[in-house]
Amino acid sequence: MRVVLSAYDSRGGVEPLVGLAVRLRELGAEVRVCAPPDEEFAKRLAVVDVEMVPTGQSVRDLVTGKTPPSPGGLPRRAAEMVAAFYDNVSAVAEGCDVLVATGLVPAVAGVKAVAEKLGIRYVYASYQPVSLPSPHHPPIPRPGRPLREDVTDNQVLWDQDALDAQEVFGEAVNGHRASIGLPPVDNVRDHVFTDLPWLAADPTLAPWERPAGLDVVQTGAWVLPDERPLPADLVEFLDAGAPPVYVGFGSIPMRDPEGLAQVVVEAIRAQGRRAVLSRGWAELARVDDRDDCFVVGEVNHQALFRRAAAVVHHGGAGTTTTATWAGAPQVVVPQGADQPYFAGRVAGLGIGAAHDGPTPTAESLSAALKVALLPETRERATAVAGAFRADGAAVAAKLLLDGTGR
Repeated sequence: MRVVLSAYDSRGGVEPLVGLAVRLRELGAEVRVCAPPDEEFAKRLAVVDVEMVPTGQSVRDLVTGKTPPSPGGLPRRAAEMVAAFYDNVSAVAEGCDVLVATGLVPAVAGVKAVAEKLGIRYVYASYQPVSLPSPHHPPIPRPGRPLREDVTDNQVLWDQDALDAQEVFGEAVNGHRASIGLPPVDNVRDHVFTDLPWLAADPTLAPWERPAGLDVVQTGAWVLPDERPLPADLVEFLDAGAPPVYVGFGSIPMRDPEGLAQVVVEAIRAQGRRAVLSRGWAELARVDDRDDCFVVGEVNHQALFRRAAAVVHHGGAGTTTTATWAGAPQVVVPQGADQPYFAGRVAGLGIGAAHDGPTPTAESLSAALKVALLPETRERATAVAGAFRADGAAVAAKLLLDGTGR
C-alpha cells in the first residue's frame, strides 16, 4: 500500500505526520510526506528515514518576514500554494491508495484536487477540534476577519466562516480546478474538510462534542516516542540543581524577543527557579551571564519536559500535546489561532494556568507560574498524562490500511 501525507504548517503541524508515517511503515506501507522545504522538517523526517518532498515556500521565511510580500498578496499566495501541492502530490501519487492532508486550506485544496483527478481516497485531518464546524464552539477568527461581537449563535458564526473562506480562497481554488478540468466548488471549507474529517487529538486534552450533522473520527494524537538523547551540556545543567522552568514559543516570531526573555527570566527567578529557554523562531537568548539560565535549540522535548518543573509556551497543538503527555504542569501564553482554546483546556483540566493575553509581564507570568508550580497541579498533570492516548498514530495507520475510515 502507498500513502502520501501532506501538510503546509509549522513544526507542530509536520511532527504528527512523522508519527503517522512511522506507524504506517511498520504495517508495511510505503510512505512519502509533502511538506514545506524548511531544513528542520527535512532533518526530522530523515531521522526516521521517511522520504520528504519539499513543497511550497519556506514556512519560517514566510512567518518571520524573510519572504517579501507577493504583488498579489494573499490571493496570489493562495493560488501558488494550491498549484504547488497539486503538482508535487500528483508527481508522487502514481499507484497511491490514500492521500492524507492537513494544514492551510489552499494546500489541502490542492491535495483534494489530486484525489478527485486520480480517483484516490482522501482524508482530511485536524489537530484541534475548534477548527472543525460545531455548534459547541465558535470558529477561529480568520486573519483580517474578526468574529462579529454582536453574534452569539455559533452556527451563525460558522455559516459566516464558510462565506469568508470562500471569499478568501474561492478564486484561487476554483481557478486552479478549472485549469485541470474539475468543476468549481461553492464552499471551499466544507469541500476540503469533507463530511467525515479526522481529529488527530487526545480525547482527554481536546475532546470532540458530537453535534448533529457532522461526524468526526477522533483517532487520538499522532505522537511518536522520541529516543534521541538530550545534549550532554543540557543534561549537566539539569543535573546541577532542581528542575527548571522551560520557556519556548515554538514557531511564533515574537515582537520583542529581548524584552520577552527578560520578562520570563525575571518571573522564573521570582519563583526561585532556574530557566531553560528554547531559542525557537522567537530567537530567545540569555539576558545575562548568571548560571541559572540555559538556552537550547532543537532538542527532544519529550525528554526535556519530563525533567521540567513547568513548561511555559504559546499553546500550539504540538507543544500542548507533548507537555500533557509528559505530565508537565503548563503555563500557556496564547498568541492566536487555536492557542486560546488549548490555554482554556489546560486551565480547565487543572494541569496548569492560562495567561490572560499574549504579552506577559514579569508580575503576570510569575502569578501564573505560582499556579503551575503548586503540588496539586503537578499531581493533576501526572494523572492526565496517565490517561493520555499515545496510540493515536497506530489507530490512524490501521484505519488507513483497513480502508474503513471509522
